[in-house]
Amino acid sequence: MQFRDLKKQYDVLKESIDRSISSVLSSAHFISGVQVAELEEKLAEYVGVRHCITCANGTDALTIALMVWGVGEGDAVFVPDFTFFSSGECPAGVGATPIFVDVDARTYNIDPVKLEETILKVQKEKKYRPKAVVTVDLFGLPADYDAIRPICEKYGLLILEDGAQGFGGSLHGKRACSFGNISTTSFFPAKPLGCYGDGGAIFTDNDEWATLIRSICVHGKSGKDKYDNIRLGVNSRLDTLQAAILLPKFEAFKTYELDEVNQAADWYNEKMAGTGLVLPAIADGFVSSWAQYTVQLPEDIDRTKLQGELKKEDIPTMIYYRKPMHCQGAFAGTDSANADCPVTERLCRTVLSLPMHPYLMEDVVGAVIKAIQ
Repeated sequence: MQFRDLKKQYDVLKESIDRSISSVLSSAHFISGVQVAELEEKLAEYVGVRHCITCANGTDALTIALMVWGVGEGDAVFVPDFTFFSSGECPAGVGATPIFVDVDARTYNIDPVKLEETILKVQKEKKYRPKAVVTVDLFGLPADYDAIRPICEKYGLLILEDGAQGFGGSLHGKRACSFGNISTTSFFPAKPLGCYGDGGAIFTDNDEWATLIRSICVHGKSGKDKYDNIRLGVNSRLDTLQAAILLPKFEAFKTYELDEVNQAADWYNEKMAGTGLVLPAIADGFVSSWAQYTVQLPEDIDRTKLQGELKKEDIPTMIYYRKPMHCQGAFAGTDSANADCPVTERLCRTVLSLPMHPYLMEDVVGAVIKAIQ
């Protein structure tokens, strides 16, 4: 059994993926080939924004967005405490201070009430300038932008949507990666839409920011001349081969994969009702792209032992995440380590992610649940 069955996906899409790869090999345009521009146009249309700029990975995407805004020393960037390290690493990497905020116990996303409380605390202390909020669409579910956006508008904060896991999710019909002033995603292979290596993208409706993003991605180039460098940038481009792989995968994602992964989630929800596990909560108006299917175990269950027993049955599981962000060693001794996040701490002790992908069959879901029981 596969946790996320990329082998099965390739078997299904092999003909179109191989043909797309072959076209790149034949053209020998391995950097900035026509497939990159085609992918950017299609992704922007799908998400519903004016601009999509691809880059080397999701971490670069976050960093470049912060560079565009001039975020740096003395700035506070609010980040959910329950997330992957990049969400807090990138603000710290540009010199800002990530301030970690507790999350909602059912959605795993940043808690809007705790967010406002934390903003007010930082304002009162006057040590940092509140600058931005990194909203994370965790496990495929968009954050609660209905509540978050008014808070950010009230305090003059920019929204950087970290949609690395959220691509394909939606809120009131509006798609993930369109909620931020700038939004980002990752094409890491295990993501809802993944390539065969690293890749990322940045989304915005702001024409000026889009121009800056394109410049920063290629060593701060001026216009189309990569040898006229007018600012400090980075080297962060999506390879043409990865764009070529993503094009047929994106068609499958739109056509049926998003529907199929939601069907798999429905099977889990139906069959696990009454087991005593806390199941993922999807509120009215939200659609998840199910990057992960994550449950919460009772605290008296030995999670490590359970994982071992499931492994004997050839059932892979993962833990996202074992340690709160504010407890990561990289933030030890900094103000980022000073966070009151009891929900996150409990989640780190109890969460368990189960096999989840668009090619999961109902009988396999039943086998997973039977083994857990």
